[in-house]
Amino acid sequence: MAEFSSAAQKPSETRRRSLDAPPLSLSNELQCSICLDLFTDPVSTPCGHNFCKNCLNQCWNNSQTYNCPFCKETFSKRPDLKINTALRQVVQHIKEKSGLSKSEVLCDFCDDIKMKALKMCLVCQSSYCETHLEPHQRVAHLKKHKLIDPEANLEDYICQKHEKPLELFCRDDQTCVCLLCAMKDHKNHNTVAVEEECGEREPQLMKMQTEVRQMIQNRIKRIQDIRHLKEVKNESSEKEKADSTELFTDLMRSIERCQSELLKMMEQKQKAAGKQAEELIKELEQEITELKRRDTELEQLSHTEDHLHLLQIYPSLIRPKFTSSWSEISISDTQLSVETLRKALIQLQETLDEKLSKSVQKTMQHAGTKVSDAESVPKTMQLYGVDVTLDPDTAHPNLILFDHGKQVRYGDINLELPDNPERFDYCPCVLAKEGFSSGRFYFEVQVKGKTDWDLGVARESINRKGMITAAPEAGYWIVILRNENQYLACESPPFPLFPKVKPQVVGVFVNYEEGLVSFHDVESRSCIHSFTGQSFTEKLYPYFSPYDNKKGRNEAPLVIGYNK
Repeated sequence: MAEFSSAAQKPSETRRRSLDAPPLSLSNELQCSICLDLFTDPVSTPCGHNFCKNCLNQCWNNSQTYNCPFCKETFSKRPDLKINTALRQVVQHIKEKSGLSKSEVLCDFCDDIKMKALKMCLVCQSSYCETHLEPHQRVAHLKKHKLIDPEANLEDYICQKHEKPLELFCRDDQTCVCLLCAMKDHKNHNTVAVEEECGEREPQLMKMQTEVRQMIQNRIKRIQDIRHLKEVKNESSEKEKADSTELFTDLMRSIERCQSELLKMMEQKQKAAGKQAEELIKELEQEITELKRRDTELEQLSHTEDHLHLLQIYPSLIRPKFTSSWSEISISDTQLSVETLRKALIQLQETLDEKLSKSVQKTMQHAGTKVSDAESVPKTMQLYGVDVTLDPDTAHPNLILFDHGKQVRYGDINLELPDNPERFDYCPCVLAKEGFSSGRFYFEVQVKGKTDWDLGVARESINRKGMITAAPEAGYWIVILRNENQYLACESPPFPLFPKVKPQVVGVFVNYEEGLVSFHDVESRSCIHSFTGQSFTEKLYPYFSPYDNKKGRNEAPLVIGYNK
C-alpha cells in the first residue's frame, strides 16, 4: 500500500500491486465494447455495463430509444452519465504501464474517420479538427470562446458545479473558479484572471528551475565522491587482508580457525561498504532522474500558454519531494550482527508479551475473574470468545464462503454478484456479520498451510471500493503475512514482525474501551503484535482476507473459530 494496500487488487491470475505489464485478461475487461479500445472517461449504465462516455453518447444521439449496447436493456429515459473515477484511474494506470498513457484526442464532429483534434473549446466543451474549428476562427461570437490544446480530461478545465470554463483564480482559496463561482461562493474574494496569476508566478518557476538544475549538478558531484570513497575502501580492505594473512601464517595450527573467521569478517565489511556505496549511488541517480524530469517539465511550463493547467499543478511543483541534502558522504565500517539484532527483537517481543499479560490479568481482576501468574494470556482472552460468521454481502466476488460461513478461500472464477455498497470490489476481503461497539471480544482463525493472509478488525465506515489503504487512520487494525515468512503490522509505515515460530492459529483480542487490538499465536501462547492507545468511535467488525491462491500455493482456506 504507498499507500500500503492490504491485499491483492484486481481479480486476475496475477494479483500484485506493481504490474510490470497488464495481464491480457485484465486489459480485455477494461475495453469499451463499442470502440474496442481501453476506456476513455468510462461511464456505467444502470444495468452495470461500462462504456466510453463519448461512445455511449454518440450511440444515444443517433437513436430514438436509450438501451445498453451490450445487453440491449432499454431505459425509460436517458440516464444521467457520471464518470467512474475509480475505473478511470485503473485504466490510466494500465496505460502508463503499457506505454499508452498519451492517447490522441479526436474531433467530436467527424462522422466517418475521426481526425485528430487541433483545439478544444471550453465553452462548447467539444474538440475540433482543423476543418471543424473554422467557425470558431470566423464567426464573431465564437471567436470569443476559450480554446485550449486538446486534453483527454476536459472536465479538469470545466467547473463541475456550473459547467462553465475555469477562467479565474481565487487567491484566497488558491483554486481555479468559473465566473458563476466568483459571483456566488467567492463573491468577496480576491479573484484574478488565470493568465494574470500565471504571469506573476513565472519568475518563481524560473527560480525553481535554476535550483533544480543546481541540485542535479550537486548530486552528480556526490556520485563521483562516493565512487572514489568506494575505491579507497576496497584498496584498504585488500591490504588489510594481505597483512593479516602474513601475520597468522607463522602461528600454530590451533589458531587457523580464528584466521578464517577474521578473513570472513573483513570480507563482510568490504561487501557491506561496497553495498552501501552502491545504494547511495542508486538513490542519487534516482533523484537525478526525478530532477531532470522536473527540469524538463519546468522548461515546458515556462513556454506554455495553458495557464489554467499551470495553476492547477503549481502546488505540486513548489513542494519537491527531496529530503536528502547530501552535504556529507561517508561509508560506515560498522556492521550490525544479524544474530544480535534477532536476539534484541526477541527480547523486545518477550518484554511486550509480559506487559500485555500483566495488563490483561489486571483487566480480568477488575472484572472479578481470578487469574494466576501461570495462566497464559490467550487462554485468559478465550473467556471473551464470540461466535463469528462471515457476511456474504461484503465478500469480494472471487471469494468462496462455505461451512456455514466459517471458512473462506480464494477462487479463480469471478462470481456474478450484486455490487451492493457493503461489498469489497477490488481487494479479496470479507467482514463478519457481527459488529461490536463496546466491551471485549476474541476470536481465533486457523491459517495453517497458507503463504499469505490478512486478519484483524475494521470499523463500519471503511472504504470498500477500489484500492484499500490498510492503516489505523483509515479504519483498519490488521496483521498480514506475505511470501510465507514476511509478517507485517499495517501501521503508517508498515511495521515488520518476527514471531518466534510460524503461527498456525491466530487469536485476535479487542478491548474496545481501552483501545487495544492484539494478535496472538494460540499454540505457542505468545503475542505477535498489539495496537495500543487507539480511539474507537464506531462498530468494529472482524476482517479477513485469504489473499489470492498464488497458483495453487495458497489454496488453503481461513478457518474461523478453530479449536484444537
